[in-house]
Amino acid sequence: MKATALQNTPPGLTQSKGKKKSKRQPWSLHLMVLPAVVLVFVFAYIPMTGISMAFQDYSARLGFLGSPWVGLKHFRSMFENEYFIQITWNTLLFACSKMALNLIIPFLFALLLNEVRHMGLKRGIQTLVYLPHFLSWVTLSGILIDVLAQTGLLNQFLSNVFGIKPIFFLGDGFWFRMTIIFSDVWKEFGFNTIVILAALSGINPSLYEAAEVDGATRLKQTLHITIPALIPIMIVIATLALGNVLNANFDQVFNLYSPLIYQQGDIIDTFVYREGLLSGQFSFATAVGLFKSGISLVLIIISYRLAYKFAGYRIF
Repeated sequence: MKATALQNTPPGLTQSKGKKKSKRQPWSLHLMVLPAVVLVFVFAYIPMTGISMAFQDYSARLGFLGSPWVGLKHFRSMFENEYFIQITWNTLLFACSKMALNLIIPFLFALLLNEVRHMGLKRGIQTLVYLPHFLSWVTLSGILIDVLAQTGLLNQFLSNVFGIKPIFFLGDGFWFRMTIIFSDVWKEFGFNTIVILAALSGINPSLYEAAEVDGATRLKQTLHITIPALIPIMIVIATLALGNVLNANFDQVFNLYSPLIYQQGDIIDTFVYREGLLSGQFSFATAVGLFKSGISLVLIIISYRLAYKFAGYRIF
């Protein structure tokens, strides 16, 4: 009887019940995500009310509601400030240099590591280059300050072996910039190498077998099979990094810089920290931070558009 009843039931009615059931199922998943949504709302969205300080002469005594509104006064001061142009240039220099080197070096290193046939050695090297990624900049900065000091290990080595005078790595503008860029690359290139190696493992081995049959050398296989297969993932990494062009790593610079090299080493984030928290210029610091956030938002949108257009990558 039940079978007969089900057979006589109009198909539209059965589908509608299935649709209703499928609509109810995701709510359990939504409930699982709810705590994370609440935390993001409390700690990320509610604090955004402080953006109003950029358009006020904010006073802690008067608060958000009592502080006088001044419109775009602080934004005009920001663009008229020659030092702001300098720190923007520093930020772009650091971020773009890191972005370029963190693409080129992991790419070349992954290609070389992929040629290692001894799996134990390959995994050992892979682990060694990946380890610095897990260390905080507070820890690494303490190590770098000791190693790069004028009486540190590196200067002693250069002096004893090559007779070079001690270099003030963290007190000279040029050497400080080199230290910031290359220490960041040393710390992070292992992580990007893992990503590229994962892409390499997805290449069809039959392509290499066919190339060997045709007499292609390892170099030709790399040029005509490996590199073209890696281009999509490299496009994704590059375009996603574009959104962080104005993030020159506050933790790193803050723990390594000093007043001696503010002119060459100061970035937008450290400038906002000093102006806002140390000098009490809350409104001006908020205007600078809001400007940076606005530019970063535009760059993130552009980067995701480019990633979708050239590599078919999308998260929404």
